Amino acid sequence: MALPRHFALLLLAATALTSACSQSNNLLLGEVEATAGSHKIRVTDCYRFSVHPPLQIAGGFRYTPCRDADVLIRNEEAIVNGRSYGHLNPNDGILVDHGAVSIEKNN
Repeated sequence: MALPRHFALLLLAATALTSACSQSNNLLLGEVEATAGSHKIRVTDCYRFSVHPPLQIAGGFRYTPCRDADVLIRNEEAIVNGRSYGHLNPNDGILVDHGAVSIEKNN
């Protein structure tokens, strides 16, 4: 028995979108996530099929998953889009949520 054409297209679209979601990249929600050293970085409003992992640079990491989100961790200082957000403790996270930056403290 053949599937109706619209059902087959819907199934194909759902399969394609599901394959675009992973633990580090959720295309449906527009969220990407990565780990840089002991720091988890999450960026919302970032609709990419794939993103590059953070680059290890002298003194830290740089993560630029989207054009408008440039996260730099240098000597444990969080710098997002050129603005400093202060010192990071081990395991602190960085959230860039639709352009608003917050540091997720983990004691």
